[in-house]
Amino acid sequence: MHFWLTHRRAITSATLVCGLLSFPALADKLRITTVPPGATVQINGVLVGITPYEQSIPGGYLHKTKTALGSRLGYPMVARLTLEGYAAKEIQLTEGPMSWVSTLKGHNHGSYWLLKTDHFQVELQSVSQTFIGAVESVSGSTLIPGPRPELSLEELVGRTKPAVVFLKSLTKSGTGFFITETGVIATNAHLTRGEEALLATLPNGTQLEAKIVYVDPDLDVALAKTTGEDFAHLPLAEASTVRQGESVLAIGNPGDAMLFSVTKGIVSAVGRFDAAGPGTWIQTDAPINPGNSGGPLLNSRDEVKGINSQKLIKKNVTGIGFALSASDLLEVLHRFYPAGSKPNENIAASANAKLPAGSSMMNTAASPQISSGFGVAEITSDPDGAEIFLDDKFVGTTPATLRLTEGTHTLILKSPHRMDWQRLITVLKDSSVTVKARLTPI
Repeated sequence: MHFWLTHRRAITSATLVCGLLSFPALADKLRITTVPPGATVQINGVLVGITPYEQSIPGGYLHKTKTALGSRLGYPMVARLTLEGYAAKEIQLTEGPMSWVSTLKGHNHGSYWLLKTDHFQVELQSVSQTFIGAVESVSGSTLIPGPRPELSLEELVGRTKPAVVFLKSLTKSGTGFFITETGVIATNAHLTRGEEALLATLPNGTQLEAKIVYVDPDLDVALAKTTGEDFAHLPLAEASTVRQGESVLAIGNPGDAMLFSVTKGIVSAVGRFDAAGPGTWIQTDAPINPGNSGGPLLNSRDEVKGINSQKLIKKNVTGIGFALSASDLLEVLHRFYPAGSKPNENIAASANAKLPAGSSMMNTAASPQISSGFGVAEITSDPDGAEIFLDDKFVGTTPATLRLTEGTHTLILKSPHRMDWQRLITVLKDSSVTVKARLTPI
């Protein structure tokens, strides 16, 4: 079973392959700064410090070294920045993969990634100034009074198309749609990762800059914001309102075809589908193609049932597409537009909603603080620079200080020309474990 359209493999590797930066002190430095400062920094899901953040890195992480023995970065890295009162920001730190080929004998030594720069400066967006206006939902926080009338196909397209936008970067293109009259756009996370902003083209030809203001770390949901007001926008219908067999319409911008194309189908199934990712999924036979990503799946009452996200590609299989339910989008929006409150009230703490309860920030210049349910493992090796795999996930290189959930973990250290070192380590709540490993030469 293979999924196409969402770049799911790239997303999975960025989410599951942790990349805690902790390297021997060398001349090169990686710096991450924010305006304002004090943001929590997570790299590939691992909490590493607060801004201004600085860490020593091997020179091979910034430019290709001359020999196969030189240091190289063997995985992509994504940084997530969160600060109370500001929208969380996700940035792609690396570019790649690239092939490491010997210039002398032409041997391929595998893939590598390079950091885009040694200094990333990010301006965080204030929640109170970004998420303004109101979100309309069916069976949600802002109920639409009375049943909405069913529309003919022509009426449905005419009413909803003005709220759909064509989103484009230098390397990707897709679809989004306005969810507030104040310019907040919903789309897929896989379309926005690594981008600061996208060019948004409206059906009337108007072009606007859409700044990426939030990317969910788990769901394939992202939010962008344009300047302006009185935008046509669409109401969201929770998954509980979706009925198997009901007619649905997809509007999007499939590649190499006309923009704002419309396709029609039915709801084939609704529910969890782990192969597609977390969340509630709506399976549909409405044709979904590359470029439809991020567009709305609509019912006959001009309500968004889901975000068109992916298509099943398998031999002898056709007509199976998936939309992430609008309930999952509403779950994200409730962090900024809480149920039962006016927009922008009681949302200061929402920016850190994805951090574990009771978590604390770790400053690289000081000892890590420990919170309930977590412990710390300090890992060193002889030689330095061994790759750390924790519970089969890559989490960085030695020496490293990792903040782990309490319980038993499988720890594996790997280094070139050395035998793998493997142990079970038990981390207790509010405890510190020190691991010193000596890797035996092969």
